[in-house]
Amino acid sequence: MNRIIYVPHDLLNKNFGALKKADKKNDLIVLIESAQTINSKRWHSQRLQFIISSARHFAQELTDSGFNVIYQKSATTIQGLTQIGKQHKINKFLTTYPTSFRRLESFKDFSIEFVDNDFFITPISEFTDWAKSQKSFKMEGFYRQQRVKLNVLMEGKDPLGGEWNYDHENRNPVPKGYKSHELVEFKFDEIDNQVAQEISQLTTWGEGQNKYWATTRKQALKRLDEFLKYNFKEFGAYEDAMPIDNWSVNHSVISPYLNNGLLHPLEVVDAALKKFESGEIPIASCEGFIRQIIGWREYVNGMYWFLGSEYQYENQLAAKRDLLPLFDDPSKTKMNCLATIVTDIQERAWTHHIPRLMVLSNLANLTGVEPIQFLDWMRRVFIDATDWVMVPNIIGMGLHADGGVMMTKPYISGGSYISKMGQYCKGCAYDPKIRVGEKACPFTTLYWNYLDEHQDKFKKNHRMFQQLNGLKRLNDLGEVRKQASLFLKQLSAGEI
Repeated sequence: MNRIIYVPHDLLNKNFGALKKADKKNDLIVLIESAQTINSKRWHSQRLQFIISSARHFAQELTDSGFNVIYQKSATTIQGLTQIGKQHKINKFLTTYPTSFRRLESFKDFSIEFVDNDFFITPISEFTDWAKSQKSFKMEGFYRQQRVKLNVLMEGKDPLGGEWNYDHENRNPVPKGYKSHELVEFKFDEIDNQVAQEISQLTTWGEGQNKYWATTRKQALKRLDEFLKYNFKEFGAYEDAMPIDNWSVNHSVISPYLNNGLLHPLEVVDAALKKFESGEIPIASCEGFIRQIIGWREYVNGMYWFLGSEYQYENQLAAKRDLLPLFDDPSKTKMNCLATIVTDIQERAWTHHIPRLMVLSNLANLTGVEPIQFLDWMRRVFIDATDWVMVPNIIGMGLHADGGVMMTKPYISGGSYISKMGQYCKGCAYDPKIRVGEKACPFTTLYWNYLDEHQDKFKKNHRMFQQLNGLKRLNDLGEVRKQASLFLKQLSAGEI
């Protein structure tokens, strides 16, 4: 053997990246389990299990396919590669272009050749050309370009059905008594059990038992098929809904497998289009799902690289508060929405995009949590977290910490939105309609306080005119400020 092909834990597919060039006779395939990474944070237990077990299964799959494979535990990735190279007298290394600035930086003093990363549909150079041509980075324009380029849901030059976007049909709360298909639990093997045992010896966060997260491509394909069969039809209508008794609603729950290579975005798009062509799926559901894959996912990855390695440290609103205790311990709050959602994350390392954006990130933004602290928490606890996903989503969209580079306005709300789209407010200690007093909802109070504190920054933003105009009509702003000050102290102390 004369070459080592290094496979990171988030590029587990032999048909893409560096493995496309693999020679079974002459290449040594190497995966490294880095102690530095594993011990660097208090990760969610299931997140570690998913990442490590998926990689070990993939190594076994490659071995069974006739490849020469080494799966090695090492202090760091570079130390592991260096050691294996010396042992086998190999000094030629190949890998897929990294998915993060952090990994790219780790290779700066290590001689390794990169192969283009085709785990995404859009090459970074192509996205960069698009971004440089824009006055503002609106995802919708990029998405429409993608539709045309890929000829997806198109009739000639026009969008199928006459509309590019069916978001207006996809913002419904679930009706009373609504039930969607509950995801099937997986049965796990000796590799999974061994990894779980090893992880149990570490200091982690959250529930340790994995029930729902596939660790093989076969299982990931089953999850995709399950979505298309049972949940795709009503995905669109209720994709923003937050029911209290159904953790996945109609979501596909396949983002972890897209993010670690077990599934490729194009095969997911092809499977969705095939199902749509059967006539069973409303166009609003199909378009909404397709947009997440070829639009938002590709856009976020492109923006991650376009905005640069320092973007994660943006803090244009000068937020300095430490991470609130409730994020790590749901017993530290009486707010039903947050206690429920953080408990869900503890149990499964996942919740869908609306709780992430309009509850978790919303609260962090309204309370002025330091962006890098909240970003670090999100990266630790979510099963599908990876830098290219989390940095733009949190810094740009969730916290508006970039001052509006990605999003033209902050995604903030009071308790009314959470009450409309969720089922948390009934029986909660706080009333979303009240902003001052014992029953005041912290979201509602802090929403108005946030607008008051930052109105100078937003007064020239035409998209914030309605909100700021509403602020002018408040006749109890002084009381709101006092209530907000109390709430902020109590939230920092883990008392509400």
